[in-house]
Amino acid sequence: MITVSDEQFQALADEAFGELPKTHLSAVRNVALVYAEEPNIEQRETARLRHDQTLFGLYEGVPLPRRQGATNYPPDKITLFKLPLCRSVDNFPALKEQIKHTLWHEVAHYFGLDHDRIAELEG
Repeated sequence: MITVSDEQFQALADEAFGELPKTHLSAVRNVALVYAEEPNIEQRETARLRHDQTLFGLYEGVPLPRRQGATNYPPDKITLFKLPLCRSVDNFPALKEQIKHTLWHEVAHYFGLDHDRIAELEG
């Protein structure tokens, strides 16, 4: 486990987000990127987590393919969960990579990919 301040975590998240493929990031619109210490009860229920499972990130919103061109949706949200991410690594570079991977995963949900397709793309 690694311990980081909120400021350090935010800086790592900003860096990691900036390193995602620009071709995809340029299409991301109206999405708030936030972080929380842990997922709350509602988020755990939404993700259908068992008591022994954790969550690194969560996309909440309407994926682009389901919008059918409509633009009147409220902002989407990607939440990173600081403590589970920090518990999964033991150094800053590993934390940044885990954050980057989590962001990529959540952005993929924004584009409408499900877990099976994401796993397939990750190889």
